[in-house]
Amino acid sequence: MHRVRGRPTGGTHVTADDEIRGTALGSAPVPLSVLDLVTVGAGRTASDALRTSVELAKLGEARGYHRYWVAEHHSMPGVASSSPAVILAHLAAYTERIRLGSGGVMLPNHAPLVIAEQFGTLEAMAPGRVDLGLGRAPGTDGATAAALRRTDRLNEGADDFPQQLAELTRFLDDDFPDGHPYRRIHAVPGPVQATSPGGVQSPHRPPLWLLGSSGFSARLAGVLGLPFAFAHHFSAQNTVPALDLYRESFRPSEVLDAPYALIGVAALATDDEKEARRQVLAAALNMVRLRTGRPGLVPTPEEAEAYDFSPMEREFVESWNANVIHGTADEVRAGLDDLQKRTGADELMLTANAHGGDVRVRSYELIADAYGLPTPA
Repeated sequence: MHRVRGRPTGGTHVTADDEIRGTALGSAPVPLSVLDLVTVGAGRTASDALRTSVELAKLGEARGYHRYWVAEHHSMPGVASSSPAVILAHLAAYTERIRLGSGGVMLPNHAPLVIAEQFGTLEAMAPGRVDLGLGRAPGTDGATAAALRRTDRLNEGADDFPQQLAELTRFLDDDFPDGHPYRRIHAVPGPVQATSPGGVQSPHRPPLWLLGSSGFSARLAGVLGLPFAFAHHFSAQNTVPALDLYRESFRPSEVLDAPYALIGVAALATDDEKEARRQVLAAALNMVRLRTGRPGLVPTPEEAEAYDFSPMEREFVESWNANVIHGTADEVRAGLDDLQKRTGADELMLTANAHGGDVRVRSYELIADAYGLPTPA
């Protein structure tokens, strides 16, 4: 069962399924994509990080990465991705084919109408290549979440999120029923424009994805027949159970006939194995500081090597880096192949966390080469 989004023009019919499933290129077992946290290293600026994002998006498009997502975070000096829609609009100006999306927008932080308007605008900027990935966590600490929402009532439970999701979907499809208080409210750009005199509407509508790091969103995505993205990069122990739950819960829908799940994977390839270890140590130190209430810029490898880790911190670093696939390009390729086999993921979305933008760019180049992905003409 496929649902045709909007009103096709010129005889072109676009299904949601067409805009979700990717195609594996080269020798990759599944489509490969990019997750960008817009990381800011010590001695660098947010402008530097955003220039790296442009370079990465252009590289991803040229080398055949399927989609490029930006994740919403707040109050973290080393992560400059507090406004995914703004960043995606910027990247849309530098790309033509690669899918652009949120990985994700934290829906409880926002009014559903605002998100429908933002992503309707993005869809108008980049027709047919915008994804709307949604999470229910705040993407920050509780105090910052309260400031974002202007309330001390933080509820990401079973009641609020599905209701917010349903409201957002109604705004995107412009189909509130008669008698609903929002029946005469329209997200613009959106389908209402097709009903105006002389109106023509794009056949595209951003596909909705549910994101998660536990079973809640996995089950909800399955029940609703939506694609699912799991945060393996920071919740590896829950990956297989969550994907199993998603597949077991899946019901065919107007969006998808069969389950489609991607997983976010921390992966860093370098020309030298030793350099990979240095880079992931710095990224791990950044996580140590974040988890202990001392968020900051991503430290340099030299700072990480000189840092005096406590036994507890060292244990955390070893546990964290055990789930980061790193090394030479061949080692990373082998690790990704093994992970895909173990999880059955339909797509791998790679996030390369390192101090320098040049290191991150080089990592995606090396992985593309290792899989024989397309090279620019």
